[in-house]
Amino acid sequence: MPDWDKIFAERGRVFTDPHSDIERVVKLIRDNDGSRILDLGCGTGRYVVHFARLGFDVYAFDASPKAISMTQDWLKEENLEANLCEHQMEDPFPYEDNVFDAVISIQVIHHNLMKNIKRTIKEIERVLRPGGILFVTFPVLHPGPVSEEDDWKLVEVEEGTYIPQRGWESGIPHHYFTLEEIPIEFHSFDIHDIYLDETEHRCVIAKLRLS
Repeated sequence: MPDWDKIFAERGRVFTDPHSDIERVVKLIRDNDGSRILDLGCGTGRYVVHFARLGFDVYAFDASPKAISMTQDWLKEENLEANLCEHQMEDPFPYEDNVFDAVISIQVIHHNLMKNIKRTIKEIERVLRPGGILFVTFPVLHPGPVSEEDDWKLVEVEEGTYIPQRGWESGIPHHYFTLEEIPIEFHSFDIHDIYLDETEHRCVIAKLRLS
């Protein structure tokens, strides 16, 4: 298993600013009468803190104890509260069925082999209420030459899944979803939008089907 604890210990709060489109997502959740949010793979807490500031009932988990500790510290600094736990995303989520109005997972669920990603998606379907909002993002694999600095020496371990041999995410699986793959893997959702954000990461906004 990749050592996320080591990564967070060395790099600290890796990201602090929310995604550039997060207010669009907030509006969609509120317009959908949503209040309870799950942040899947919360890292050091930028979305936990953001949604807690806005008054949402926030739940979150991460595989890294260090990440959870750092998120707790950030919440304490701002006198905010959220429900946090340490958990692997490919394992059954520690929540009841249909309890969340929205699930967000930003640059997280692609960090696995495809068999485990499928398990994660099934768990998202289980804990999200029918009609609930999903916002996920993941990277795009760009063909062609890259600079030596940006060359992670990717090794393909299964179709569409690569493991970098260098860089700060070395040893961590990266699955690169194709446009054709998204509606297949997220077949229980009505997909409202698929687009590239300002950092050229693919974003998916969807709703869990009512039936």
